[in-house]
Amino acid sequence: MAEDKNKKQVKEDKNKPTEEKKEKKVYVPEKVDNVTLVRILGKDIRGDIKLIVGLTKIKGISWAFANAVCGILKIDGNVLIQKIGKEEIEKIETFMKNPTVPIFLMNRQKDFEDGEDRHISGADLKLRTEFDIKRLRKIKSYKGIRHGFGLPVRGQRTKSHFRKNRKKSGAVGVKSKK
Repeated sequence: MAEDKNKKQVKEDKNKPTEEKKEKKVYVPEKVDNVTLVRILGKDIRGDIKLIVGLTKIKGISWAFANAVCGILKIDGNVLIQKIGKEEIEKIETFMKNPTVPIFLMNRQKDFEDGEDRHISGADLKLRTEFDIKRLRKIKSYKGIRHGFGLPVRGQRTKSHFRKNRKKSGAVGVKSKK
C-alpha cells in the first residue's frame, strides 16, 4: 500500500505545474557595433559571424570543407571574421585556390577535361556546371534531355511531383466533373 501511495503521489506531482522549470540556454551572439565586410574569394561576408560560418557563404564551400581549411591552416574557426588579420585572409584565399584536402572533400573529382581532382568555388563553379549541362545537352544524353525539358535528372518519380516545371498544359492537376 505504501508503494501505491508513492505512485499516486508521483502521478499527482507530474500533473501539478512546477514552479521551478529549468530555463533553456539560448545562444545570444555578441553585438558588434561596427560591422565590417570582409572580401574572401570575391564574396563579401559580414564580419560579425564566425569564420567557419562565413566560409560556407561562399558558393562551393561546405561545412566540412570550411572546417578542414581551418584545421589545416591552424586557424580558430570560432573567431569572428573581422578580427582576422589580412595575412590570414590572404593565406585562406591562396589555400582555397589550390587546396590540399582529402579527395572526398573536393567537389570536382576526376574532372572530365583532365581527369584530376579539383575543388572549384565561387563564380568558377557556376560556369563549370553550366558548361557541363550544355555538354550533356549537346551530346543528347539522357541527363541532357531531362535538363532540357526541365524534368528531374536523378530518377525521381514524376507522377505526383515536379508539376511546377511543366508548361501550360491540361496535364496539371486532376479535373473534377461539373
